[in-house]
Amino acid sequence: MSLLDRLNSDMKDAMRNKDKEKLSVIRMVKASIQNDAIKLMKQELTEDEQLTVLTRELKQRKDSLQEFEKAGRDDLVEKLKTEISILHAYLPEQLSEEELVTIIKQTISDVNASSKADMGKVMGAVLPKVKGKADGGLVSKLVQQLLN
Repeated sequence: MSLLDRLNSDMKDAMRNKDKEKLSVIRMVKASIQNDAIKLMKQELTEDEQLTVLTRELKQRKDSLQEFEKAGRDDLVEKLKTEISILHAYLPEQLSEEELVTIIKQTISDVNASSKADMGKVMGAVLPKVKGKADGGLVSKLVQQLLN
């Protein structure tokens, strides 16, 4: 089942169950996917493009969560945590740190990277492999550690 099919199915379930928070999050994600399709002048986005939109939505919420925590807005913090947990259900299973290290080490040897100057090459090769399965910040941190 594609991401869009899952979103549509879950949206119907949320309507039936009167789950307003889940319904709201699903509608926002679907709107973002539709907006990206319009920007790219496509009828429908590919699975990979949909995953990119979903990842972007998740990142925006995580960034907002940090800001609201700093500002002491506990009401908004709880709302965002709920939204983040709903979005996580649509992402592929996340890679463990050990799996990431293995992928990064393999990529470093594939691109013959030897110093921090090669970080861009390594990141450019690793990110497509782990798209949607790992946080970019964690990948960056691990690449830096392994290139030392």
